[in-house]
Amino acid sequence: MAFDAKKVKDDIIKWIRDWFEVNGKGCNAIVAISGGKDSSVVAVLCVEALGKDRVIGVLLPKGEQFDIDVSLALVEHLGIKHYVINIEDCFNGLISQIKKAAGEDAIQTQTITNLPPRLRMAATYAVSQSFNGRVANTCNLSEDWVGYSTRYGDNAGDFSPLSLLCVREVRALGRELGLPAVLVDKVPIDGLCGQTDEEKLGFTYDTLDAYIRDGIVPETQTKERIDRLYAINRFKVRYMDVFPYSVEE
Repeated sequence: MAFDAKKVKDDIIKWIRDWFEVNGKGCNAIVAISGGKDSSVVAVLCVEALGKDRVIGVLLPKGEQFDIDVSLALVEHLGIKHYVINIEDCFNGLISQIKKAAGEDAIQTQTITNLPPRLRMAATYAVSQSFNGRVANTCNLSEDWVGYSTRYGDNAGDFSPLSLLCVREVRALGRELGLPAVLVDKVPIDGLCGQTDEEKLGFTYDTLDAYIRDGIVPETQTKERIDRLYAINRFKVRYMDVFPYSVEE
């Protein structure tokens, strides 16, 4: 079935309005703006649903961010209030304290990679609590499928408009919403490891989306990698596993 971008756009806008009526009547939508398609699409959807006066963008560079001008252009285009909060001092301070407590060798590569998204989410929630907000999750299905997110970092949030949409569908939504090509077609990059998403994953989102949506199986090595990433990262999209205790009658 062909993806109907206009219908999905209208349905998501209504869903956001309805969600806020139940879960935050009168609250603001807080969106961490990265300059990529996902946060851009979520920001526009929230503006369409709630009005620009109820959407706040949070820009979270770590030191110098080479593409922050794209994020600034988006919030200015939308006319939404926004805050730029640099996490570099917080990151450096926490890494320094971990080294002091556990030794220089305690810091692993994944620590360096995943700490910034968690600090960004902490900052986003701080803004949310300061300005009567609800935090938008900006992950999509393709990223979640292979675990390309940080648990309690960018995969956190209070409501998620895009979690069941794959990359190609998010791009179609962006075009339907009138976003410029620089945002919709920008090469996805996390800004943390120096690689694009697809370089790090080892396959393209087009290949992944075709596998998820159309059942088009990629060559064996790629299929095995996708299936492995899917299997080992399912825990990220669950809130938390709990011991199934119950009081016996």
